[in-house]
Amino acid sequence: MYDLAILGGGPGGYVAAERAAAAGLKVVLFEQKSLGGVCLNEGCIPTKTLLYSAKVYNYALHGADYGVHVENPAFDFGEIIDRKNKVVKKLVGGVKAAMKAGKIEVVSSHATIKGRSSEGVAISAAEADYQARNLLICTGSEAAVPPFPGLREAGDVIVTNREILDLKEQPKELVVIGGGVIGMEFAAFFSTLGTKVTVIEMLPKILGPLDDEISSMLQKIYAKRGIEFCLRCKVTGIEGNSVVYEDPDGKVCRAQGDKILVSVGRRANLDGYGLESLGVEMLLNRGGKPCGIKVDSRMRTNIPNVYAAGDVTGFSMLAHTASREGEVAVNNILGKEDHMRYDAIPGIVYTNPEVAGVGLTEEQAKASGKPYKVIKLPMAYSGRFVAENEKGDGLCKIIVGEKYHEVLGVHMLGNPCSEIIHSACMAIETEMTVEQLKEVVFPHPTVSEIIKETAFTLK
Repeated sequence: MYDLAILGGGPGGYVAAERAAAAGLKVVLFEQKSLGGVCLNEGCIPTKTLLYSAKVYNYALHGADYGVHVENPAFDFGEIIDRKNKVVKKLVGGVKAAMKAGKIEVVSSHATIKGRSSEGVAISAAEADYQARNLLICTGSEAAVPPFPGLREAGDVIVTNREILDLKEQPKELVVIGGGVIGMEFAAFFSTLGTKVTVIEMLPKILGPLDDEISSMLQKIYAKRGIEFCLRCKVTGIEGNSVVYEDPDGKVCRAQGDKILVSVGRRANLDGYGLESLGVEMLLNRGGKPCGIKVDSRMRTNIPNVYAAGDVTGFSMLAHTASREGEVAVNNILGKEDHMRYDAIPGIVYTNPEVAGVGLTEEQAKASGKPYKVIKLPMAYSGRFVAENEKGDGLCKIIVGEKYHEVLGVHMLGNPCSEIIHSACMAIETEMTVEQLKEVVFPHPTVSEIIKETAFTLK
């Protein structure tokens, strides 16, 4: 008998397993693929490894801007992919070591829930039966692939985030269907290496829910670098290696690529795990179909002792969200008072320059009807930014409540905002006011000082 059974070894599952084992619980973790889940094997880590290689190449190309002259800079696409694989292998090994150190039993097999038992939940995997007092469902998500006419016939021309990570050759032309975070990161990587990239997006902007001003700035930067953006365009089908779409005026257009990346979002993995045997309540999409497991702020489902965390809840599909949700679930299993808060969950786009944001965007603040103010400064007000980003463009934008000047949101464009957004997360989490933020001592010279400098523009 186990105290906790976890389905899925991604950022939600393996972090929860570590926390539970450290607290003395007997844990079994089921993962049919590789530990680390999509994030470590097919998402966060491999894409950032590729993007860093592209960034290094870009530095070499523009070294003269910094007084460093590199003759005939070049890259080897195969070596870039090999390094990505080496990084992933190393980190997967680290997760395995953590599981072993925590005496967590890892079952490398698909697991199926058989229903409730007299003492908890019954699970079947690898031709064996398991019993656990508590169950945490962390089965993650997969790329959503719409049934575009001609998509199946296109064969291996079509790729998702999984297949594109293991290409043997760099495509000369790439069409990206979807201008969200994943689509833009791959667009940035391949365009930096010289691939002709076209991004087709149904919405009037890239990066969906991110701050409009910030996403517009990033789009202009990459448009200057050669990416073609087709916004307000609806894909109507695939013809061989071409994407057929309608532009905003209804004109039928085509974009051709050696590869076509479908990146229009992700969907929760709900099928094939026996969830129906427990009667777990689901969230439903507009079409009335299940799109996630319904949980409360303590990550509890409608079934006692059954929890869910990560992408399978269909809410905030981010690795760091999943890890925190897993921790919340474990704390509640342990009888500790803890609940999930989503006001200070950061979102990051690892392009070059990076984008980072947390809290309300200006558009969300306006839609809420709550009085607010916007204060902002170019990143060039940071001496460190100027020193390290020749000809670099950037912005720091803070949304504050009009009456109490509480920090409602912070949104940034410019390197390395992914590494400094956490200070804004803490400001929102602790409900700091701009006046309190002004009193925080930031190290000098750092790009993070831009947050404090922006705070001082409030009048």
